[in-house]
Amino acid sequence: MRPLLLLAILICFHCVLRKGFCSSEQDKVLSITAVTQEQVILLQNISSHNETTLWQPASPSYITENTPVHLFVQSSSVTRVTELLNTHRFSFSVLLENTQQLIQEQTRNITTDPKSGGMTYERYHSLEDIYYLINKTSQEHPDMTKLILIGSSFEKNPLYLLKLSGRRGPVDKAMWMDCGIHAREWISPAFCLWFIKYAVIFYKENPDITAMLDKMDIYILPVMNPDGYKYTWTTNRMWRKNRSVREGTSCVGVDLNRNFDANWCTAGASSNPCSDIYCGQYPESEPEVQAVTKFLRAHKDSIKLYFSMHSYSQMLLFPYSYTHDQIPNHSELFDLVKEAAVKIRRHYKNVYHFGSGAKTIYLAPGGSDDWAYDQGILYSFTFELQDRGRYGFLLPPNLISVACNEALAAVKIISMRVLEKLHE
Repeated sequence: MRPLLLLAILICFHCVLRKGFCSSEQDKVLSITAVTQEQVILLQNISSHNETTLWQPASPSYITENTPVHLFVQSSSVTRVTELLNTHRFSFSVLLENTQQLIQEQTRNITTDPKSGGMTYERYHSLEDIYYLINKTSQEHPDMTKLILIGSSFEKNPLYLLKLSGRRGPVDKAMWMDCGIHAREWISPAFCLWFIKYAVIFYKENPDITAMLDKMDIYILPVMNPDGYKYTWTTNRMWRKNRSVREGTSCVGVDLNRNFDANWCTAGASSNPCSDIYCGQYPESEPEVQAVTKFLRAHKDSIKLYFSMHSYSQMLLFPYSYTHDQIPNHSELFDLVKEAAVKIRRHYKNVYHFGSGAKTIYLAPGGSDDWAYDQGILYSFTFELQDRGRYGFLLPPNLISVACNEALAAVKIISMRVLEKLHE
């Protein structure tokens, strides 16, 4: 008996070292639906607990009746949360049984040396590896690429922009694409890298990407939130905001997609620094947003297309998100995202919802695409990539290629239609 007792003590001690407790529970993601207003209020309170993290929607204030809520629950709170849900007769199910296993799968190749040639675009990359890859691309394709430093983050990580161009003279049109504005949305930077690789490989091979590069410069910002992205690799996989700090609060970070000067900090954003949708101290308070807006203001006469890549929920969106009012060219942009969604469904058998942000999801002021639109970039879009919640932010590496091909199809069809319109 003594060896068994000793083994039990060692196992529990190992648990304490790792988690601070000994439990058979794992971190889980629950899908919960509130059917009454009383349940809505209770679910808002549950999801505000510091051992849970909302996946969908982005804030407790967005929780409504009869809309599924995806809630990440730490192992130490799983029993308590599920007992509360059962006591109050919630309808819920377990989406993910063991999130740690999926996180390990996403980061399995973290130790791969990018210089060894073992890197692929069908896995997720650390911030350092992303910097290495875009530098390597600029060195290997000097006739098509230019690396531009547009600023730095709060923690002084560089904000690198890669300019893609065809092998031709100067042009007067450009396209912008940013990825990784929200730290935990790893498929977003993965897509920017995928797009860069596709562009340099298939230029003069694929007619669409060739036309895009011959007629436009394409500016790619692979990671707009490098501090937050790095933090998701080292400390908290579920982190959303940047990592800025300020006096008067112990809470860290600003939601960069609530910090643009587009109806800033109205309904759909929060002035609470502890909120995941905290809008910041003032519009463009964050150095990451300042760097992007400075560059876009300087190039707004040439930039005709704007794409911001997010996840998850499979949606193709356009302004406005800060109001339910329609933009003047609503019908035009609606037709563009509809055509893109139809193409994705036809080729990849996957459904993407589409429409203006406020009407398709919810009010979200201070967003980058609304700001870009108000600057005169009339073809501004936000994409929510895979999936619909089966894996959420923990999309396995083996699904990267399908997710990126879907997004690529949408970017190409919209870009080609816009180029046609600009040449009419």
